[in-house]
Amino acid sequence: MKNKEILLVPGPTPVVDEIYEALASETRGHTDPRFVAIYKRAIENTKKLFNTDGEVFVVAGSGTLAMEMAIVNTVAEGERLLVISHGYFGDRFISLSKAFGIEVDILQAEWGKRVDVAFVKEKLSTGAYKAVTITHADTSTGVSSDLEALIPIIKEAGALAIVDGVVATAALQEDMSKAYGGNEDYKIDIVLTGSQKAIGIPPGLAIIAFSQQAIAAREALGTVRAYYADIENWRPVMDNPASYFATPPVNLIYAYDKALDIVLTEGMERREQRHISYGRAVRTALRTYGLMPLADEMAAAPTLSCILYPEGVDDTKFRSSLAARGVIVAGSLAHLAGKAFRIGHMGNTKEEQLAEAITAIGEVLGEQGIKVDIQEAVKIFNNTIARESKAAL
Repeated sequence: MKNKEILLVPGPTPVVDEIYEALASETRGHTDPRFVAIYKRAIENTKKLFNTDGEVFVVAGSGTLAMEMAIVNTVAEGERLLVISHGYFGDRFISLSKAFGIEVDILQAEWGKRVDVAFVKEKLSTGAYKAVTITHADTSTGVSSDLEALIPIIKEAGALAIVDGVVATAALQEDMSKAYGGNEDYKIDIVLTGSQKAIGIPPGLAIIAFSQQAIAAREALGTVRAYYADIENWRPVMDNPASYFATPPVNLIYAYDKALDIVLTEGMERREQRHISYGRAVRTALRTYGLMPLADEMAAAPTLSCILYPEGVDDTKFRSSLAARGVIVAGSLAHLAGKAFRIGHMGNTKEEQLAEAITAIGEVLGEQGIKVDIQEAVKIFNNTIARESKAAL
């Protein structure tokens, strides 16, 4: 199936032919041994993706469901959660926590910046937190978190480290066996994500991985205020997909299985480097048009960028004109609505698609009276990719 548009929103991302073909496979019953084998392989490959000896859960739902599963299965009513927020979606943990009677505190960065690690350490020293959430990359701001700095201080404080990987998983490494800071006890406890971002399939799957410590936390809670989101109801299914709790999205599992094959074949080290290269190349090229990233390069996410308009650009007209050329980007959120746009550069997006988008963006800006040099921007994009690729060798 040929994609008629270049979909460069922060998710969903472009779906490649191999995944469309898997998605279009004949629908079978969820207890059919042929489907069960595919589901089981997808579960095992999810463990490989996160390099975990814990348990993973692949269920029908969105990334928001995965966020809920992470919280409700580890933090009890009245216990304390600390949220490290770099934007709109980090803030979502606040509402989720309040819905379950969890005491929540928040460290909120100015949009485009990271929370100061010193503030996190100070906050953790003031009270006992059961868990801390980190948005690995925030979809609203294009800011990434520094896991190398954050995981050790969270674990030193005795809290569970919950990583929201919705717009990072399968683009940035989220190795749950990695000993951060050289301490074998300092590891990520939970990674949660959705299917439609860097994994590269249509929306519809909630994916979450629990370490053995996180599983122990769930067991210690006894009952939780959830049914569908209770991982105890899903554990028998993940162990044996022929078991039944709720009907899995059969065709999405086909697509997810194929997507994981693509991810693991490329390898996470190469895949991460590719995303870093794409992100830098897009931002560097757009700067030549006077389009400035919200986040500086040290904090910028490799998967998407929030780009501020220069004076005189009409947001609605800009995005509509791009769409007429077959390039789809997203508007910005909250106080940046109308002042910025968001462009995704993740998953199975191709280099040539991004180069075509750079050209189209230049054309649209020119129509709005902005002086641009499209050839120079595309040249810078290509040169940055080449330089990053060479440096990675």
